[in-house]
Formats: sequence, structure tokens, C-alpha cells
Amino acid sequence: MNLKVKNLNVVLGGLHILHDVSMKIDEGELVAVVGANGAGKTTLLRTISGIESAYSGTITLNGKEIHKMKASEIACSGVNMVPQGKQLFSRMTVLENIKMGAYQYRKDKARMNKRIDYVFGMFPALEKYKDRVAGTLSGGEQQMLTISRCLMSDPKILMVDELSLGLAPKIVDMLMKIVHKLNKEEGLSVILVEQNVYQALKIADRGYVIENGVITLEDTGSALLNNEHVRIAYLGL
Repeated sequence: MNLKVKNLNVVLGGLHILHDVSMKIDEGELVAVVGANGAGKTTLLRTISGIESAYSGTITLNGKEIHKMKASEIACSGVNMVPQGKQLFSRMTVLENIKMGAYQYRKDKARMNKRIDYVFGMFPALEKYKDRVAGTLSGGEQQMLTISRCLMSDPKILMVDELSLGLAPKIVDMLMKIVHKLNKEEGLSVILVEQNVYQALKIADRGYVIENGVITLEDTGSALLNNEHVRIAYLGL
């Protein structure tokens, strides 16, 4: 599956948030979109997923335009997002939250159980806490649960919004390794939106830098890590 965004403009509340944004992700790639808080990263993901509407421009999945489709239809097409800030059902158990991700095939118990085994294999700690109320988990555990719920939909393109937000460096390292594993070993295409520029570009095949709603740089992850502007503006080097 490949996804292309071309000349995308998004206007929210009268404010022009994204300006002629163009990017792509080819099958099997891990693409990072990095930039400061408020640069338009989350709006980009929310527009790709159908939560926000494009003012102009196109978004295509395998050549099919999806920017006018409903969010539920886009999700069923295989493009799914791990939202910023976890957004769990805090009073429901871990297992109940995970099952919410299987809305597409909720009546297919065999498939659901297979996917549950898959996510518990990816995050063994969650199986141990499957009957705990989600709101009682640590921040890192809640992020694992958010990813697991998204994985239940069996995505082909996984969009991850601010994975590192509010988490300790050790937990961020672990979660980044999981994302990298999902890409390289499980074959998932990944769009990783991050303020933690170093962590994101370190594992990315390619990356985009977005500033004030405009894509200002595009290159391989390693090249962007060594780019003078990136090093000064985002890495403090």
C-alpha cells in the first residue's frame, strides 16, 4: 500500500494550518514527520485519517482518492492512527479497550482472538493487566494499550502521533523499538509524527520537516539527522 498527499491545504477555525503539503509513504517504509509543537503535524495525520477535512489538494491510497471519504471508511481501508494523548476508555478494562479496536470484525470471534494473541505477544505486560481498569495503568502502559487497540484493526499503514509525549526516556526507547519492529519485521508501513526529532529520524527510512504548516525539508532519516538546520533548530547541536 502506498499513500500520497499532494498540495494539501487545511483551514480550521479560519486559520490556514497546512500550506500545499505534499508527502508520500511507499509500502514497507517508516517515514517520520518532525517539527515543533504547533507546526501542523497532528493536523496532517487527522486529515489523512478523515477526522479533519481538506480545503484543497488530494490524498490517495494506491491511486484511489480518499480525502472525501468518511473516517470509518478510511480506517477500513487499512489506514489507522494511534492518537496523541492516548485517548483510552479509562473506566474500561485493558481487554475491553483492546477489543474496541476490532470494530470491523467484532462478530468474527476467531479473528478477534487471533489478533488479541498477537497484541499480547507484542506487549506481554498488557496480558498480565488485561482485567485492570485502563485508567490505573502507568503512562507507558497506556501508550502500549493505545498502540495495541490500533493494531487490532490489522492496519496496513500505521500512523503514530507523538509517541513520546509525556513519557520517560527509557519508555520512549522501548516504544520506538516496538514501532521499528512493527515496520521491519511485521511489514507495517509507518508514519511517525514526533517532536522528539532525534528518536524519530534515528529509525526512519525517510523524513519530512514541517514548520508553520509547510514542508521545508525532505530526505533520508540519516541525512536529516546530519542536516545543519535540523541539528541547530531541533537537536541543539
